[in-house]
Amino acid sequence: MKGTLAIAFIAILCLFLFPAFAPKVIAQQSSGDWPMFRNDPCHDGVDTGKTLIAPTLLWNYTIDGPVESSPAMVNGVLYIGSSEDNVYALKASNGAQLWNYTTGKLVWSSPAVVGGVVYIGSEDGNVYALKASDGAKLWNYTTSTNINVASSPTIVKDVVYVGSDNGKVYALNAVNGAKIWNYTTGNEVVSSPAVVAGVVYVGSFDGNVYALSATSGAQLWNYTTGEHVASSPAVVGGVVFVGSMDGNIYALNATNGAKIWSYATANMVFSSPAVYHGVVYVGSDDNRVYALNASNGIQLWNYTTGNDVASSPAVVNGIVYVGSENGKVYALNATNGIQLWNYIIGGPVFSSPAVVDGVVYVGSDGHVYALGGSTRSHSPTSYTPLFIMIGVVIAVVIVAVVVFLMFQKRLKTKPASPLPTP
Repeated sequence: MKGTLAIAFIAILCLFLFPAFAPKVIAQQSSGDWPMFRNDPCHDGVDTGKTLIAPTLLWNYTIDGPVESSPAMVNGVLYIGSSEDNVYALKASNGAQLWNYTTGKLVWSSPAVVGGVVYIGSEDGNVYALKASDGAKLWNYTTSTNINVASSPTIVKDVVYVGSDNGKVYALNAVNGAKIWNYTTGNEVVSSPAVVAGVVYVGSFDGNVYALSATSGAQLWNYTTGEHVASSPAVVGGVVFVGSMDGNIYALNATNGAKIWSYATANMVFSSPAVYHGVVYVGSDDNRVYALNASNGIQLWNYTTGNDVASSPAVVNGIVYVGSENGKVYALNATNGIQLWNYIIGGPVFSSPAVVDGVVYVGSDGHVYALGGSTRSHSPTSYTPLFIMIGVVIAVVIVAVVVFLMFQKRLKTKPASPLPTP
């Protein structure tokens, strides 16, 4: 009797504990937009929603020249720059051009789309604000004549933060383009500023990562790496994650710039990190994509592509999407780095993917691509519902068997009825 009760107790306990040890993913909903480079002002490169598990080409739009700009997508419209001096607005559903705006020179910068306005830099030295509905110019700010603005703008509270190849970081009024402040570094600034809690974090070709006051531009701290910093910082949980052309990925204290850890790859790091569930994902010119423990920098896995990885990873619900200069876009399992799929698009992929509702948008050599197909709404490692179902079935079966055995035992031990007296 005691043994059967113990079995029943263990079965019920398993029902509650078994799911606790199963792989989990927090239920999330898609934002429906990817409004700027790295998706948000903290530049974590992460979004929620559907994941693409079997890619097919939905459409591609042909542009004359390489596309190193990374797309932004807002309200069903895709915005992207090109090396043929244009900024494009394309219908996300079919790639049809809605409008294009011609700047004076190449557009390497990635657009930020906030409040119905597209903000983007150009090699002609200007930062442009264009009306998202029709591409009409609202204003432009000249950093320096014919000095490239390859940095991608970040918009926070009606302020545009952006770097320039003239070595300066700017804060501009988002409404009229008036300069609020600028800060001079020692070399070109192609890094896109991350803006978190009133602080602007940005890298410079002078080898430093800077933290500046978002309101005044005053320097709060700087950290010196061994080479140019083209990578854009991601700021998550009070830590600044950034790559350097010295081949290292750094984790710095966001408050004072103190180094927490660094991890050495085998070549330069142009790629900007994505940070998802305590893991840092970043590419390197050693042909690899790395996953590092965000707390201590220990490598969890790496995946080798066939060429340099300057593209910055996007992570959506347990899948890492990233391009390589071998002409492929990859989807990797975020937990173990196993390749889920790759799609050959031909030219080198410097552009960083934007992923919205299970569609991957990315630029390459002369084209903008939309990859869609079969999707799912959860991570490939999210097995918790399955384990719960199995646990329930096992518990119900064991309890039913125990009850049956107890009933049978009672029947066998029940005393026989006495015979009637004569």
